[in-house]
Amino acid sequence: MLKNTALTAIHEQLGAKMAPFAGYNMPISYTNIKEEHQAVRERVGIFDVSHMGEFIVRGPEALDLIQHISSNDASRLQIGEAQYACMPNKQGGIVDDLLIYRLSEDNCAAGERAYMLVVNASNIEKDWNWIQENNTFDTRLINISDQTGLLAVQGPLAQKILQGLTEVDLSALKYYTFTKGTFAGIDNVIISATGYTGSGGFELYADNAHIVHLWETILEAGKDVGILPIGLGARDTLRLEMGYCLYGNDINDTTSPLEAGLGWITKLGKPAFIGRDLMLEQKAQGLSKKLVGIKSLDRRVPRHGYPIENEAGELIGEVTSGTQSPTLDIPIGMGYVALPYAKEGSTIYLVAGKKRIEAIVSRPPFITAG
Repeated sequence: MLKNTALTAIHEQLGAKMAPFAGYNMPISYTNIKEEHQAVRERVGIFDVSHMGEFIVRGPEALDLIQHISSNDASRLQIGEAQYACMPNKQGGIVDDLLIYRLSEDNCAAGERAYMLVVNASNIEKDWNWIQENNTFDTRLINISDQTGLLAVQGPLAQKILQGLTEVDLSALKYYTFTKGTFAGIDNVIISATGYTGSGGFELYADNAHIVHLWETILEAGKDVGILPIGLGARDTLRLEMGYCLYGNDINDTTSPLEAGLGWITKLGKPAFIGRDLMLEQKAQGLSKKLVGIKSLDRRVPRHGYPIENEAGELIGEVTSGTQSPTLDIPIGMGYVALPYAKEGSTIYLVAGKKRIEAIVSRPPFITAG
């Protein structure tokens, strides 16, 4: 049975096209993907992403646990900072990618630290079990996913409309920082500046009981500048134009962070973490494949699962994501190719049935971030 978010009834009232996603009944689009995409690039849009999972990690050895399961170096985080990371598995693949927030220690006992992990909706149970399995530290885990709602307000006008709803100075929230404050009369809202669109904006974490109020207040505040509710369809086209990975498509349990171009969040110099030795070995031996951006020279869009061939017709890889870029009005995608073909500008061929589509390797992002 599909789960609902606190806003499902409102999405249906707004006429959203609903579909199953990660076990939830989620809005794919309200008008059309292109219009919603452009609203975020040019103005502002609001997403319901309450299906995401949130775990609290608290205790004297909370950092030790996170360092053990995460590829990035969470020891660098100060209170009020967030970090993108992945959780490698013992085979060198990726359990999930996630955000790590270092929380205030106001409610902690002496010597304790507190973090919030934000994980993908499709992996909530898997991630929870994985972290529990590897928690040999003096640390408590609390799954707050079912009680926590999450809104993403994205676009160049996001700060303008949100600033009137809070006394928090949003201009002081630099990229990958956050704070907790009163928003639209609701206390203890986490206001974050991470984003998954490349157009700037903020995320709001609050108890589910307040999500409808926050949604309606933000839509009212933004009506004069043309705010739109945005579905997951445009969320996908927006992230793809930026070359951001989607778990289950571009990264999974069998893909290495190094192959996926996530070496920048894989700190091999930090103390031992799960999968580190395998990645050190992989780095020493050299990669055999790499995730690249793709620009099709045909009108046909790259699709997940399309084989990729070289000019001689030899199989060299596979497409993982693709779309018609609303901003560029050309087909773009991502996929893994054998290392000799990963150089920018290389000619490759996407196989769609009996048709071979000529394409070139293009380094993401496909557009300049807003």
